[in-house]
Amino acid sequence: MVNYYNAFEISPVPPPGLDVKPPEVYRGIYGMPMFVTIPTSDLAASVDFWVRGLGFIDLFTIPGRLTHVRRWAFQDALLVPSGTGEVPAVSVSFACVLGQIDAIAQACEALMPGCTTGPRPTPWNTVDLQVITPENARVVLTAARLLEPGSDQARNLQAIGIVPES
Repeated sequence: MVNYYNAFEISPVPPPGLDVKPPEVYRGIYGMPMFVTIPTSDLAASVDFWVRGLGFIDLFTIPGRLTHVRRWAFQDALLVPSGTGEVPAVSVSFACVLGQIDAIAQACEALMPGCTTGPRPTPWNTVDLQVITPENARVVLTAARLLEPGSDQARNLQAIGIVPES
């Protein structure tokens, strides 16, 4: 048996809800517990898409070498110029709140029509938006839904050992 406990106090992700406000973009410098490095054939276009489409900030840039983009705390990506040849695909997921999903989808579609799939509900009680970026990265923005006690989602989570605290 696995014992889970509530550890939301260490996360920037707010509890689920329809009117939940997202946290502010985090501009502090810290040791990153996780990040992705994404090669791109057009660094400027990729930075523009991540900033104007996905809602990240350009935390800092080393011209011609690297741009560090970020949304919330612990949502870091390093965009780097690719060498020659095909850029490898990568997949990464970032948490968001339900109220952000549609606006992000619209912003990304305005910049690169056809780049989004969803949003769609998942069996694990989230709504996911998939975005393919200019560098062929698969970015999934995932927002938690309220968990209705006794619902199919609650039973599915309980079946795998995840039981929310009351």
